[in-house]
Amino acid sequence: MNEHEHGEGEAAAAALRPGHAARAESAAARAAAPSRYVEWRGSGEHADAVWRSAHAARVAAQALAVLSESAPDTAADSRCARNAAASAARASRTAQLVDDAAGTAVAACQAALKASPAAGAAAGAKHVGTDERLNAEADAAERAAVAAAERAGWIRPGETVPAVSTGTRSPEMMTMLHL
Repeated sequence: MNEHEHGEGEAAAAALRPGHAARAESAAARAAAPSRYVEWRGSGEHADAVWRSAHAARVAAQALAVLSESAPDTAADSRCARNAAASAARASRTAQLVDDAAGTAVAACQAALKASPAAGAAAGAKHVGTDERLNAEADAAERAAVAAAERAGWIRPGETVPAVSTGTRSPEMMTMLHL
């Protein structure tokens, strides 16, 4: 790769970063909000769900932190968005369990389960976050997941989502996140 091609790659990564970052931030919020909801509703009989949702929120926060701390890299940025979406799906699953399969909770979980593979497809090895169509599909799936989480009451429109500690980011965790 010559210097010109390297410069073009950096420019493309910088141009794509805002989309991947917005999707990662949204997914991290989708993980944090159900975690708070599960903690509020799940004390006692759902102690395991409380732990799982808190862990999912922490992993999503770690992915978002890695993205914000690193230089633009389309492949890594899209993987961060994918990891946050996968964690949000996990948090949604625990919130659904706590809601005892309420209709809106089921729909929110299903929407989250659709957003995760859409983000995964956008981050896939063939396109590494550069395919406009796959990114648009992931963005649409993320918006649908947010809307469904709002209908379920996990996210309240206009309310600030609580910050989630990233905990210790060990090399093992970073490898697990494929970062």
